[in-house]
Amino acid sequence: MRYMKWNKEKLIEKYMDNASAVLVAAGVTLPETTAASQQAQSRTHSISSTATSQPTTASRRPTTRGATKLLGLAPASKSSSSTKSASPTTTTAPKSIQRAPSAKKADESFVCQICFNDAPGLQTLALDCAHTFCTECWTDYVVSKIRDESEHTVRCMAEGCALVAPDRFIHDLLVPAPGAPAPTTAEEQAKEAQNAKTWARMQELFVRHFVACNKSLKFCPYPSCTNTVSCPSAASKASLTTVVPTVSCGARGIGGGSQKEMSQSQQLGLGLQGKEHTFCFGCPIESDHRPVICNVAKMWLKKCRDDSETANWIKSNTKECSNCQSTIEKNGGCNHMTCKKCKHEFCWVCMGPWSEHGTAWYSCNRYDEKTGVEARDAQSKSRASLERYLHYYNRWANHEQSAKLSLDLYVMTEKKMEEMQITSALTWIEVQFMKKAVEEVNKCRMTLKWTYAMAYYLAKGNVKELFEDNQRDLEKAVEDLSELLESPIESENIPTLRQQVTNKTVYVQKRNEIVLEDTANGFLEGRWKWNVAVDGFDDPEEE
Repeated sequence: MRYMKWNKEKLIEKYMDNASAVLVAAGVTLPETTAASQQAQSRTHSISSTATSQPTTASRRPTTRGATKLLGLAPASKSSSSTKSASPTTTTAPKSIQRAPSAKKADESFVCQICFNDAPGLQTLALDCAHTFCTECWTDYVVSKIRDESEHTVRCMAEGCALVAPDRFIHDLLVPAPGAPAPTTAEEQAKEAQNAKTWARMQELFVRHFVACNKSLKFCPYPSCTNTVSCPSAASKASLTTVVPTVSCGARGIGGGSQKEMSQSQQLGLGLQGKEHTFCFGCPIESDHRPVICNVAKMWLKKCRDDSETANWIKSNTKECSNCQSTIEKNGGCNHMTCKKCKHEFCWVCMGPWSEHGTAWYSCNRYDEKTGVEARDAQSKSRASLERYLHYYNRWANHEQSAKLSLDLYVMTEKKMEEMQITSALTWIEVQFMKKAVEEVNKCRMTLKWTYAMAYYLAKGNVKELFEDNQRDLEKAVEDLSELLESPIESENIPTLRQQVTNKTVYVQKRNEIVLEDTANGFLEGRWKWNVAVDGFDDPEEE
């Protein structure tokens, strides 16, 4: 199943077509040529050893016994079965090796091909391939594969051998058998503990591989959370053009590391331990990016990573050549500029041709000249795209920064809630309206942040204007509620403040629902048109 990435239907289909090929490819069995070669070598070794030790005895019995020594098997079965023929060519093939650790006899000469240890009584292990190595090398190899390389499939150590060690083999290698003597030294105890952690790590790798191969499963991205979420409706790319698959793993809290950085009163009082783990199932963005779909959200984040700082620097430090529109940086104090690309000479101040400046070369006062006005108009048009991007980016970044400061707002709100209890007759339950308002503000700022990303890519038209109207109403309501939360507390105004905050919180919540519902319906109805190419949508409209 692991070889077929847990696809049962595909495994059955392949197995029915060619069972041997599937088993060999998965590392379960050896190729037929390899197995036949090993059996022939085993018979040859048995015949030669029998001829030397017992020349008057038929080679039938030692053949099986010799193979047992080589592979570390249990003693051969009934001897009567070997008396049927005296020819070595008719000897029954040795039984396959058991998938469990087994020891070689102490009187047999053996040199481990990994560590070259040839000590008497060396414990060895082998898979069906008969590649034998000492137990210490097997243990170190398995631990390294699992702990260091995060491999859930451990193959034979021999070069060119693709046989996979069974789970039972690895378990018996790492976990001591029931009733085994307990380790006596500190070094043995530490090694046993490491092996136990290695086995636990392997079980974790099995789970991670299963989740990674299943398109309808995903791990929760929150710190210290190991829950998984199932969302079959978002398993296909086509579905991501109509929905934003926002899911929750069912857990609550802000993660073990973050909780330690806060006081217990902050965690309990503000309810941060109960904050729900919500994220997008359809893309790697570890947050709820509604109302914008995954493809557009990833496109926006890529543009912000590539262009935001560059765009700000270009806006502040460069201008475009009025002739070829190349971006030029001024590298000296003189206003006489020469474009390196087209060799056009112009004035840095008014952007007009330098030839019209006469004797006033270094004191430009020709702002109203026709050529200067035309040059500035051309520059303004060339920078329209840059200005437009910065308009949406600055507002997107502002809401993102405000959301990051939500922890400070929680702390400030907690102090105000305690102050309300002291200066009024309100109980702790009755002042919870402040915490609910803060949570709603934080949620709506995340929505507003992504509305600017969506608005940047929306094509002009009535649909975009209606979207921006809803965006404006929500933004105004959020700012009004934030202002109420930050207003000073006065004992005589607490009842009025409570009523205002409660009403505004309900209104903000309603406006947020309107934005999300209207946008979601627009995706289902095919209402949204984009100014760039987006997978699953019509060609972009020119503005």
